[in-house]
Amino acid sequence: MSKILSLRARPILDSRGSWTVETYLKLTDGRVFKASVPQGKSVGSYEANYVPVNVAIKNVDKIISPRLKGLNPAKQKEIDELLVKLDGTPSKKRLGANSILSVSIACARAHAIERNKPLWKHLRDLGGFNKLKTTGAPRLFANLINGGLHAGNNLDFQEYLVAPRAKSVREAVDIILKLHSGLEEYLIKSKGETAINAGDEGGFAPNFKDNLEPFYILDKVARKLRMEGKIDFGLDTAASGVSLSVPKLISIYKKLEDKFHLFYLEDPFGEDEFGKFAKLKEMLGDKVLIAGDDLTTTNLTRMEKAHNEGSVNAVIIKPNQIGTVTESIKAVQLARKFGWKVVVSHRSGETNDEFIADFAYGVHADGIKLGAPVRGERIAKYNRLLEIESDQSREAG
Repeated sequence: MSKILSLRARPILDSRGSWTVETYLKLTDGRVFKASVPQGKSVGSYEANYVPVNVAIKNVDKIISPRLKGLNPAKQKEIDELLVKLDGTPSKKRLGANSILSVSIACARAHAIERNKPLWKHLRDLGGFNKLKTTGAPRLFANLINGGLHAGNNLDFQEYLVAPRAKSVREAVDIILKLHSGLEEYLIKSKGETAINAGDEGGFAPNFKDNLEPFYILDKVARKLRMEGKIDFGLDTAASGVSLSVPKLISIYKKLEDKFHLFYLEDPFGEDEFGKFAKLKEMLGDKVLIAGDDLTTTNLTRMEKAHNEGSVNAVIIKPNQIGTVTESIKAVQLARKFGWKVVVSHRSGETNDEFIADFAYGVHADGIKLGAPVRGERIAKYNRLLEIESDQSREAG
């Protein structure tokens, strides 16, 4: 296989109009592979550090590129370990997770092409996930109403999610599109034209009567469309940024489970509240997936603590929280060992890079958070999932 000739980074814009980094990996045979990384606004304290974009570019060009020159991109594990060693800090504060991840993903893409395999199949092989009996696509989690730090409205909570009960990605997308259209029509009629202004992840972001009204509206729209039996509801509280008391939060969660049969609840309490997570999980039982995001930050140590304290039964995986493809795969493997459900997630400041779609498919994720079915950076992930499913159907036929 061709070796790495050089790495070059440049600044690009993310979906919020902020600078992020895109890296180009050039092989000795002239082929070029690129990768860009997203950024979160609701960031857990234990996530791997980002460095300023100009620093990230310098780190790729001046530090990483010379050390990786001449290496075989097929050596994903060795390259990722070298990147971690070059940084030399537990939180990647020297080189930055943004620098490191862009290089790691570019290497994965190069090796996948060399193997003549789609990226998702290559990632499946890397993690040994082809041995799992699980089949099919990850379940789609669409954020149709935005709040919290992702919107300028009065909602405390960050993401109001709809998860279709579907047998295929195509069917799931159809359900999401119909709900999105019906919700748009309802909001215009009930709250005016400005009610369909969007938040960071493409969901509608008007003001509401309270934190529960979005679910009453989503439920009403679903019933009008005769789709109530085809969806489940989820909520990302992002509680580290919420000032409501614990009793108030628990009251809301119980009401959501009773009234709407809440299926999924992410970060219901602050990022260090392992015990409160555990008590809520015990209270709600197996009826609700209690997922860690800020609590676990795709970090093996944090995940171990959550497991030991019985805090969650599901986990968010965000490659940019940890910094390399190899570490992201290890996080999924650990979650599987614990018997947790795995949900791969985008970030609020996204790029058009569709890596997480391949990653979710490759690791047999139980779900993938995509945002609303609008805006190019979100649509890129929807379309990639559709493409993978279409390719699989042709192979099967």
